[in-house]
Amino acid sequence: MIDTVEKPSPLQGYIDKWLAAQPQQHVALMFVDGRRYPGHLALAAFEQEMLDAAYGLREPQATIGKLNWWMAELTAAPTTGGQHPLTKVLFDDDRALAIPNAVWLAPARAAIAQLEQGTAADFPAQLAAARPLHGALAALETVWWYGAQASAERATQVAILGHLLHALRRLQQDVDRDRLPVPMARLAQHGLNREQLRQSGAARTQAVKAQLHDLLRSWQEAGRQPGPLSVFRAVESRHGRRLARRAAGAADAMAVLGVEQVRPSMLSTLHAWHAARVWLRACPPAARQPVADGAAPD
Repeated sequence: MIDTVEKPSPLQGYIDKWLAAQPQQHVALMFVDGRRYPGHLALAAFEQEMLDAAYGLREPQATIGKLNWWMAELTAAPTTGGQHPLTKVLFDDDRALAIPNAVWLAPARAAIAQLEQGTAADFPAQLAAARPLHGALAALETVWWYGAQASAERATQVAILGHLLHALRRLQQDVDRDRLPVPMARLAQHGLNREQLRQSGAARTQAVKAQLHDLLRSWQEAGRQPGPLSVFRAVESRHGRRLARRAAGAADAMAVLGVEQVRPSMLSTLHAWHAARVWLRACPPAARQPVADGAAPD
């Protein structure tokens, strides 16, 4: 007798990439069942593909080529059903066809448009520069989870802040890039150049902590913005705020930012459960299905 091994679905590899980038989302998957909501996971993985293309490739032509391929794929998907594993899952869901094609294409277009950006002048300029891409991803995510009537403003704000925190964590790796994660005004204030950003020192620590304090203030302001968060965005936002707070209070902020601490706790599980309950309550009655293997408690 020959044993058969079930092959992983093509979708799983992309979900694994997303989870590798955001390991804190494992707790969210306790409440967003991939068997019941495959499109929600596929959309998260698609967003990760957009971010990898926008920030993970060193050659602009490679970025443009990948993003142009995605735009062609998404333009044809309403008719063909898609060729890519993620597109196939997304466009197997009726809500994908209800979303205007311009909304699907907006993240790739914004990612191409920002390729010429250099280091922002100050923190408000950083927020403004990140808005087109991360706002486009937040808008797509919000309409998928909550419908076209929902505001994406809060999701946009926390998506931008999550990106800026991630960029700060990669300070040393990306110090040779045109776009630095610390704005020019802050570099000048602390007398820092690119070479000094590579090495630990009092000036770099002060600049990083000042950036973290701006991020934390903006996160507090984002909580007052209108609109819901997807379960995944809520988990990401909580994780980012907690990491920023720990780093801002540490003697060596970059050392804290450089360590990925994802330890599921009762509080993180409760937060993810609450985010899932908010989501389900906001869904139309027909979409209020139990999450995971049992019903979400009321």
